[in-house]
Amino acid sequence: MNARTPSAVAVRDAIRRGELTAERAVGEALDAIAARNPALNAFVSVAGERALARARRLDRNGDTSGALHGVPVAIKDTICVRDMPATAGSRILAGYMPPYDATVITRLEAAGAVVIGKTNCDEFAMGSSTEHSAFGPARNPHDPSRTPGGSSGGSAVAVAADMTPLALGSDTGGSVRQPAALCGIVGARPTYGRVSRYGLIAFASSLDQVGPFGRTVADTALMQDAIEGPDEHDATCRATPPSSCSSTLDAGCKGLRIGVPRHLTTDGVDADVRDAFEAALDRLARSGATIDTVELPHSQYSIPVYYLVATAEASSNLARFDGVRYGHRTSDADTLEAMYARTRREGF
Repeated sequence: MNARTPSAVAVRDAIRRGELTAERAVGEALDAIAARNPALNAFVSVAGERALARARRLDRNGDTSGALHGVPVAIKDTICVRDMPATAGSRILAGYMPPYDATVITRLEAAGAVVIGKTNCDEFAMGSSTEHSAFGPARNPHDPSRTPGGSSGGSAVAVAADMTPLALGSDTGGSVRQPAALCGIVGARPTYGRVSRYGLIAFASSLDQVGPFGRTVADTALMQDAIEGPDEHDATCRATPPSSCSSTLDAGCKGLRIGVPRHLTTDGVDADVRDAFEAALDRLARSGATIDTVELPHSQYSIPVYYLVATAEASSNLARFDGVRYGHRTSDADTLEAMYARTRREGF
């Protein structure tokens, strides 16, 4: 079996049946990255030996009960993984190696997943095209002349180009949902507080959320189940465990009531996008859901409010990158004030 399958579930199940090893699954993912990443620039760092070593440990252990056992995963470079580079797509964090794992990484590994590398993104997740990265732009695998979207574009490309079955991104104003759409895969922004942000390099703290990418809804739900839940390290997390996403996949649509703000599907929406949206609503209705038109009278203010909140919080969060504790520090300064200013001018 080739590990570059449309389904992470299939990779896991093949390992459980003894048809595939975790080491082979990781090895094939590394081969795919080596072949495709030079043209697509999805990964900014690859931890091949580390991933293979973990895969061998999983194979020796013999316990295949993990929900993501042996499945290679890619991680957006705004999420901390112990002793792996964390750049957030910026020169200001050159050389920074986190001494700890983000909670989502701890939970993925507890489920048996194998972190294989860090993916490209707009600098500090501020962008929607993955062009504004210190490592250069990521490319859409369906047409490399086009953007994959952003800011989590590298993670979306990794999944869409069959380099890894699953990936993590972060979403502040669309940074998982939009690249998933542009790359033709599945992405989800969890409800605020459902997933811990401990170990996520902050952009806008009242908006940021970590979210999964997969090739199928089932894969994405499985990853969501693995990363969510209360966390004592993040006071914004819900105190009670959420219900499982995977357990609802076969429940059907009967009885669901779906509100559609029709006034948002007219101006500025391409006809083919609108047609696809309407086709999806029709399929939901035929599956038993009730489709209702709803009004969102304050929606005209949503983008201005977003840009007030997001940029104000970004200013506060990025103030810590000053050359004092970690990351880049200028070599050309004779006063503390000059060190701050030149470090930030060179690094951002």
